Amino acid sequence: MFSSPIVKLTFLSIALSAACSPESPTSPGGWASVAAVPAAGLVGDLGVLLSTASAVTLAWTEVSDGTGAPASYSVRFAASSIDWRIANGCAEIAGTRIGAMVTCTVEGLAADADYAFQVMAYRGSSITPQGSQPSTVITARTASSPPPEQPAVTGIWISPAEVATLPMTGASWINLLVAASRPCGVVDLADQEQATNACIFAKALVFARTRNPTYRDAVVIAIREIVASGTYVGRALALGRELGSYVVAADLIGLKTFDPTLDESFRAKLRTLRTTPTSGSNVATNLIECHEKRPNNWGAHCGATRAAIAVYLEDAADLARTALVFKGYLGDRAAYAGFDYGGPEADLTWQCDPTRPVGINPTDCTRGGAVLDGVLPDDQRRAGGYVWPAPQENYVWEALQGLLPQAVILHRAGYPVWDWQDHALLRATEWLHGVNGFPAVGDDSWLPHIVNRYYRTAFPAPVATTPGKNFGFTEWTHSGTE
Repeated sequence: MFSSPIVKLTFLSIALSAACSPESPTSPGGWASVAAVPAAGLVGDLGVLLSTASAVTLAWTEVSDGTGAPASYSVRFAASSIDWRIANGCAEIAGTRIGAMVTCTVEGLAADADYAFQVMAYRGSSITPQGSQPSTVITARTASSPPPEQPAVTGIWISPAEVATLPMTGASWINLLVAASRPCGVVDLADQEQATNACIFAKALVFARTRNPTYRDAVVIAIREIVASGTYVGRALALGRELGSYVVAADLIGLKTFDPTLDESFRAKLRTLRTTPTSGSNVATNLIECHEKRPNNWGAHCGATRAAIAVYLEDAADLARTALVFKGYLGDRAAYAGFDYGGPEADLTWQCDPTRPVGINPTDCTRGGAVLDGVLPDDQRRAGGYVWPAPQENYVWEALQGLLPQAVILHRAGYPVWDWQDHALLRATEWLHGVNGFPAVGDDSWLPHIVNRYYRTAFPAPVATTPGKNFGFTEWTHSGTE
């Protein structure tokens, strides 16, 4: 029935490979929990990260084996439904670190078919496992046929080759050129309102188009300032807003080739900044936690910067984790549901289902005739508890300043983010424009160009925009449709 599926396993920094075999399933008796021995932790967040015509990628968080050490795991799957005793088994997976993410791709599956998956956490060996704990069963359906081959995509935000085709005339180019011609000032990553990042981003774009070294030199100076900036002291939100555009700027000028020594120092700094302690939140104490705990504009900005760093560092495991969290934010709680919505006193009145809160309300969500489909509840609540008509709350657009760049970066890395959760990002934009009567203006005016490009829509989008807290100039880089 199966063509010797292969499971590829990626830990945060370790890659393993193991073959799945539909033959010789483990004896049911071999998985009985040992009496008077602590049980291994339960894998409670098993989710589907991606499904193609021939493969399904699973992900979960590592748990304890019951003694404080990382558990080992067995992954099994079957067509339609699963019986652990006779399901197709995969080789033993050794854990690495409690709390790390494991991604596991089961390949060689049939197209357009339903599969069930389950993970067993245990300690010891797969022959004599102890303290075994099975996860809940999750299901996924493979795609009907492979997607068409896509050309290789380079560039975190846009590639130099793509930039080379863009016009050097017109209002959008003049807007970018004027921004790039201004002095940018000294980099301060802790100043969440500083516009130096957007200024440097503009210079990187102009260099990529004109090859004028003056603009590249300004980017290099800014990166040197970041490398020499010492230990970061500031809020996670500031780091999320400010840092990502410098990462993209380094990519645009080809820092790795131009100055390999500086590039290595910059990469080391980025690795440090991902986990450097930050202030401003009890639950988001560094950039990564900010992304994984804050289901609002904080997490959105932190996620965009995290994605940019992961691509720049070629950290496929952390990029996969970023995508998983992003998918959970969009509403797929089976993918990820670890956000902190504020505890017992949280205002969940804008949530479609307060018992299952999400970052973007699901499709067809209504309340007494009011349309809540596409609402960003944890940012809309900044205007107060639920009332109708809904207040026009600018924090919602602020969140999209992080969500849409995060989507662009993940899309270019191969993740089908625009389709996730019934086109969640499109629904959010439609709610703001249609139901809320609140189009993007000011430093949000660059966002509709992204939505129009990837969803082939026609939301109002000026030809000369104001950059946001992190990126901008999309009237030049992202006009038209893909």
